[in-house]
Amino acid sequence: MGHGEIELLAPANGEVIALSKTSDSIFSKGTMGQGFGLTPSDGEVVAPVSGKVTMIAETKHAIGITTDDGLEVLVHMGVDTVGLNGEPFEVLIKNGDTVEEGQDIATMDLDFIKNKGLDTTIMILITNSSMKIDGLDVEEGPAKNGDVVAHAYLKEDEEDTSDKKLSYDELATFIIKNVGGKDNINSLVHCITRLRFNLKDESKANDDKLKNQRGILEIMHAGGQYQVVIGNEVTNVFDAVMKQLPGLGNNPAPEPTNQDDGKNHVSRAFGNLIGFITGSMSPVIGVIAASGIIKGLLALLTLPQLGALLNVKSPVYITVSAMADSAFFFLPIIVGFAAAKRLNSDPIIAAVIGGFITYPQMISWGTAGKMMFNLGSWNFQFLNYSYSIFPMILAAWLATKCEQWLKKVLPSYLQMIFIPLITILAVSTITLVVTGPVIQGAANGIAVFINWLVSASGWVGGLIIGAFYQLLVIFGLHWGVVPLIAQQIAGTGQSALNAIVCSTMVAQGAAVLAVAIKSKKADMKELGIAAAISAFCGVTEPALYGINLRFKKVFASGCIGSAFGGLVTGLMHGTMYGFTGSLIGFSSFFNPVHPTQLNSFYTFLISSAVSIIVAFIATWVWGYNDNMTMGKKVEKKKRPGSAK
Repeated sequence: MGHGEIELLAPANGEVIALSKTSDSIFSKGTMGQGFGLTPSDGEVVAPVSGKVTMIAETKHAIGITTDDGLEVLVHMGVDTVGLNGEPFEVLIKNGDTVEEGQDIATMDLDFIKNKGLDTTIMILITNSSMKIDGLDVEEGPAKNGDVVAHAYLKEDEEDTSDKKLSYDELATFIIKNVGGKDNINSLVHCITRLRFNLKDESKANDDKLKNQRGILEIMHAGGQYQVVIGNEVTNVFDAVMKQLPGLGNNPAPEPTNQDDGKNHVSRAFGNLIGFITGSMSPVIGVIAASGIIKGLLALLTLPQLGALLNVKSPVYITVSAMADSAFFFLPIIVGFAAAKRLNSDPIIAAVIGGFITYPQMISWGTAGKMMFNLGSWNFQFLNYSYSIFPMILAAWLATKCEQWLKKVLPSYLQMIFIPLITILAVSTITLVVTGPVIQGAANGIAVFINWLVSASGWVGGLIIGAFYQLLVIFGLHWGVVPLIAQQIAGTGQSALNAIVCSTMVAQGAAVLAVAIKSKKADMKELGIAAAISAFCGVTEPALYGINLRFKKVFASGCIGSAFGGLVTGLMHGTMYGFTGSLIGFSSFFNPVHPTQLNSFYTFLISSAVSIIVAFIATWVWGYNDNMTMGKKVEKKKRPGSAK
């Protein structure tokens, strides 16, 4: 017998047959595990392996034996014999006994079973075969009890890497394997902290193994995606995964399925929408955030209080301002490209459509409200689509559908020219005349309404949003809010909502910083300080999943701090003029149009101080001490073996 190999003996005299040839569909399909059948010629039954007897059915028709290697071997005598209530069987061993291979363990009255019209085949099944063995070889044909008739090949024991710092390539290999392998991955995108997989079958992913690996903060099922939370190093891990999956970028977009996933149609549609928005916006967030910081710094440098280091009419100011403005001005092109990549359609076509709606002449006509045409009492005007998001996301989706349809109806020799030609003409026209005005109007209306609601409600809105916003981040649902904030800034130049969101990031950072300072554990200090820096730079996931949510009082302390910070922001009617939040986003509170108006900057200073002090004290006094046990998902209990 070779290394990692276990012999299985014939349990009786008779004919060995492959499991697939047995009469019961549950057994023959391998539902109960790999194994083989034996048609007995007499009623003497012996142990096919050595081990401990761990189960004897009350009806005596089934016996479970666990080997020293952990194989759970089921000896099932006859098919559907459970209904015989043990009459044809005599068990010669007791539960808990240790048996040797070839030892007599039972007898069965074959004539009694046959007279009842039942199959006498004995099944030998390895019920935990999916976890323990890589394969099973069976020798069919005549055999005597005690003959070696099968070989089980044990899986190699895997190294426990849960506490080991893996390289990016090693971590990528680990993640691919534990999300179900390469063949289980439909598509992959990433946001600021998460790998967002679209898997064929999420049940194949090993949540517990992934979340317990060092370098992975948490696993989330949200927005129709399987999300692996990495933290600040997500880009490097994403690149390492894609390097091992070179063909993934060419995979077709997964088709919607009608399979029952336990969700209603509204929930499923909402999940798909969030997933699409995430895939479209996540590649754009970095450049929007960077642009916001640049704009804020420019406003800071023009402040008279600092000596007006820059003149707004100087070539330096205008040049750097153009660098920052370009991301917003050409936002439809960037978003269209990203959305098309998410949909696995042609990103160049989407970018051209985005370029059309931001073409200088279109913007001039849109700014002036020039009339396109009249249709009865309906007046169709040009609109300014620079800085817009939602019309382009819908246009990218329409372009994908148009491309897919044209590929079906056009001969291959016409597709290269006519697919772009027809798609650009059709989708650009539809966007300009129909969907653009409707979506842009609705988006602007929602953005203005939210700004008004937050401003009008004052401390109430600030308190509620501040207290609960980070709950959206936990489930990845904040991506439904991100485009609204971007639309607010694009449409009105400011976002009161984002000012409140900013305090939630600061508060969670303060909470995890309190843990790092208070703890005497070296690993907790290291993780806490890194997570605090990340949160103060506007990314809270490392803090949330690394520490705060695992000590739920720490997360609650952060929410208490952000509730007070939001209250202050609402009372002072603070707003933001850029996208970047938390402490690093201080420059976003300077009004680029009126730099001397410092109310929002003062609001930022006070609300941030309140958030930090309240969250820090709450964590220090109530939220954390080193005697607390870090929360961890309870290991799933093994289901007791059952016999048919």
